[in-house]
Amino acid sequence: MTFRRTFVASAIAAIALCSTLGAQAQNIVLKATDTHPAGYPTVVAVESMGKKLEAATNGRIKMQMFPGAVLGQEKETVEQAQIGAIQIVRISLGVVGPVVPDVDVFNMPFVFRDIPHMRAVIDGPIGAELLDKVTASPARLVGLGWMDGGARSLYTKKLVKTPADLKGIKVRMMGNPLFVDTMNAMGGNGISMAYGEVFSALQTGVIDGAENNPPSMFTSNHYTTGTKYYAQTNHLIIPELLVMSKVAWDKLSADDKVLVKKLAREAQMEQRTLWDKSVEDYSAKLKAAGVEFVPVDQKLFFDATAPVRAKYGTKFTDLMQRIAATK
Repeated sequence: MTFRRTFVASAIAAIALCSTLGAQAQNIVLKATDTHPAGYPTVVAVESMGKKLEAATNGRIKMQMFPGAVLGQEKETVEQAQIGAIQIVRISLGVVGPVVPDVDVFNMPFVFRDIPHMRAVIDGPIGAELLDKVTASPARLVGLGWMDGGARSLYTKKLVKTPADLKGIKVRMMGNPLFVDTMNAMGGNGISMAYGEVFSALQTGVIDGAENNPPSMFTSNHYTTGTKYYAQTNHLIIPELLVMSKVAWDKLSADDKVLVKKLAREAQMEQRTLWDKSVEDYSAKLKAAGVEFVPVDQKLFFDATAPVRAKYGTKFTDLMQRIAATK
């Protein structure tokens, strides 16, 4: 009887050990998605993260990237991430702003002095705190890192150097009252419009211009519609988020969580290098196509948008002061 009890106990222990080893060895496939196309800096950086993850785990964790919005636009992919159907998503701040209001501070005009200032903020304590707030929020997402969305400037059919030059000019803005108010304060007529409608609206004269970064202006072919002036206002510098489904995150071991966070940070830095090269390349292409890059006195536009910061920034007073104090 003693032998039998010992044998049964050993068998149970062996089964338990096999189950444990099986669970540890179980392969994980992470589906990642982005609305940007293949080859775009955010896509390439996350693909690189996936290769590193696979190498570090000897193939136990793999990543599949689905670029070009093939799994849906941002709102749909976030909803899929919230239930665990998609595991990793690159999203804009507008999607999480309703549940993590503090991220909206980055949407305000001229909240950053320039690109290096923005990067110092997202790389430092403020960036880490906001990622933690995303993770702790009811959004059911885990903040992994930040992506560089570049600086947005004006491209118009008429030469613009000052806010006065924008009088009567209809400029497409992202669908947020804050952005429309920003353009109105800068002297133009802000028009809320879906990105996919901008090309035809520029062609037909429904709008006289838009605002975005050089890679977007070129890849969208907006430069072919007569918008030959690119006024370098840099009025909006808005980082983007890389997030993971909390459903998927909770299934990872503690060691895997550390690894994912580490590689996400590396992806953040790799995307930045890719982005800078992209801006340089597409700016050169725009200039070769006849687009004139127009330097402007940014202080004129900064001063003009003071009412917008006053209107939308009251709830971010302390945070804005910390951002301004970041070197």
